[in-house]
Amino acid sequence: MKLIFEAVPESINGAIQLEGSKSISNRLLILQALCEDGFEIQNLSPSDDTTTLKRLLTLDETTCDVGAAGTTMRFLTAYYATRNCEKILTGSARMQQRPIKILVDALQQLGASIEYLQNDGYPPITIHGKKLAGGNVTIRADVSSQYISALLMIGPSLEKGLHLTLEGKISSFPYINMTLKTMEELGVMSQIDGNTITVHPAKYHSKNMQAESDWSAASYYFSVCALSPNSKLKISGLFENSLQGDSVLPEIYRQLGVEAHFENAILVLQQNGKCVETLEFDFSNCPDLAQTVAVTCAGLGVKAIFTGLESLRIKETDRTAALQTELKKFGVEFWEEGEAWKLNGKTNAASAVTIDTYEDHRMAMCFAPLSLLHPQIVIEEPWVVKKSYPSFWDDFSKLGFVSSIG
Repeated sequence: MKLIFEAVPESINGAIQLEGSKSISNRLLILQALCEDGFEIQNLSPSDDTTTLKRLLTLDETTCDVGAAGTTMRFLTAYYATRNCEKILTGSARMQQRPIKILVDALQQLGASIEYLQNDGYPPITIHGKKLAGGNVTIRADVSSQYISALLMIGPSLEKGLHLTLEGKISSFPYINMTLKTMEELGVMSQIDGNTITVHPAKYHSKNMQAESDWSAASYYFSVCALSPNSKLKISGLFENSLQGDSVLPEIYRQLGVEAHFENAILVLQQNGKCVETLEFDFSNCPDLAQTVAVTCAGLGVKAIFTGLESLRIKETDRTAALQTELKKFGVEFWEEGEAWKLNGKTNAASAVTIDTYEDHRMAMCFAPLSLLHPQIVIEEPWVVKKSYPSFWDDFSKLGFVSSIG
């Protein structure tokens, strides 16, 4: 199935109500399951990842198939290790290629009983859940923050609590901070001493919670605004003082000609057309924004030097390789040089360009704004957006984009 853009608006003026954040929703679901008294969650994300996690948390069957939901796999691995049950966690073919050894090793240090069913270090796994002793554990700091968040959330349920030491440079700290602050809202305190995080044994308190909307989802509208002259957009559902690392978007896109400010709790975006010649940015704390920013730079003809993209190789696809391949179709170079990725060129397409999405929701969404510059854009497998933002194409159409299924 393909999505073919047939017409695009001359200028963008509209309003979008964003769905709840997948990252926050998934954390809240695990904390809800760990809370003895439970609580209600408002604005829960309708994404595939979140609906999968919600379903599996109440599934009585032994085998739990997470599909392509990486967060779900990691959070459930830690959660079920502490429950008095036996579970087999499996997933899609790509999920079975995504490493989980670092998390499993850490859980085993805490007393967990987990076995690999096929390849060492990768799903599927069997978890023999039980009460864990807890205590001291060390984990690399430059790995996925989801491993660290998974451990932190179960910390209060461990007999000795959790003393988690992070070795090296911490990657994606805002996601870790988001986890700790959400736990704090539910009555569980933590201490950070250098690279060690301590969570004492405790019980989560019952308190109704609201999931903020997703700043990474907002990135596609920042891109639209940057690529559309005289555009103005209003986005609802975001918090001005957000815990999300992706809330750095206004800082990034100010350099790409977009001004952003809040008016009565609504984020207003307006293009001013003032772009830097070269954008340099470290995405260590917000890797989910890298694809969108890269495509925006390519559309504007802005050179770029990106660092902090290491985690992109183990996402739904190797995102750096996928970007390299798809940008090349527009005559744009994207290459690795030392610890950085560099981008040079302005998108140029005289005929239709088909974007392969690699079963990656962000590949579909980040290239969609290029239809403003190149109307003959075709998106393969557009349904992949269901993973994080199911209503994306509907919201896009509200802004005047016209497309058809081919």
